[in-house]
Amino acid sequence: MAFSADVKGELCRAPVSRRCCAMAEAYGILLFCGAFHPRQARIVTECGALKERLPALFRKAFKVSFDQTPEPGEGKGTFLIESPAKLGAIFDAFDLDRDGSVALHINLAPLEEEHCRGAFLRGAFLAGGSVTDPMKGYHLELATSHYHVGRELPALLREAGFEPKETERKGNYVVYFKHSDHIEDFLTYLGAPVAAMGVMAAKIERDLRGSVNRQVNCDSANLDKTVAAAREQMAAIERLRESGRLDSLPDKLQEAARLRIENPELNLGQLGALCDPAVSKSALNHRMRKLLELAEGLGHEAV
Repeated sequence: MAFSADVKGELCRAPVSRRCCAMAEAYGILLFCGAFHPRQARIVTECGALKERLPALFRKAFKVSFDQTPEPGEGKGTFLIESPAKLGAIFDAFDLDRDGSVALHINLAPLEEEHCRGAFLRGAFLAGGSVTDPMKGYHLELATSHYHVGRELPALLREAGFEPKETERKGNYVVYFKHSDHIEDFLTYLGAPVAAMGVMAAKIERDLRGSVNRQVNCDSANLDKTVAAAREQMAAIERLRESGRLDSLPDKLQEAARLRIENPELNLGQLGALCDPAVSKSALNHRMRKLLELAEGLGHEAV
């Protein structure tokens, strides 16, 4: 969760300036926090930066203070509002029905401006979002317990140019991204360009490591083939030597046999460069095949 904490820390450094954006961000937090209904608003977080931001944000947005705040140094802390007057001010700000039997929806009226939509999504991520360390994988999600909010969020994201996926998990409605470039764009939109660059850098590093590993595996496979071929060639040359045929072969074949015995670790291209004069890999391969055929012929003669 360290990367998520870093992202939220970066988002919380954005100044709380416009009241409309403060309201939109607080709205996102409330719809994705622990509980939000006409009798209570409860926000639970262990993010230190968010703990510092919430009191100023709610004062700017609604001119209200929390009835309960976490103790200093507390790990996971709870912000609580239960005052009917304060809850009434919050519900009225978003034209929400105070009837507890009415399910919450996303009221789009406060989110007409682009900067307010970004602030709303920032709040949603701060309260109900997480993102995987990009060195381990690519996954960013927003989770809410409110059915209609979970169903309406993808439409809001699509209006902003994103293509999220949806699922349900343990009673929560989850909207998520799985591609690195989508996560980069979304983090930038929220106001976390440094984190977005971190995702990009991690992708480059992972791709580079993958490329190096593929090259190493390829080189290892080629080396195994070279070793196996060299063993087969040396065995054939030894059979020709034991039969007395090696010394009667043409000089070019004798040279190929001698170089192979003296340099068992070299591939055919490297052996060809040692010939006098140097020959191509293809030419030396032809000579080795001839030595193998001659050695195989010895077996037929014995039969």
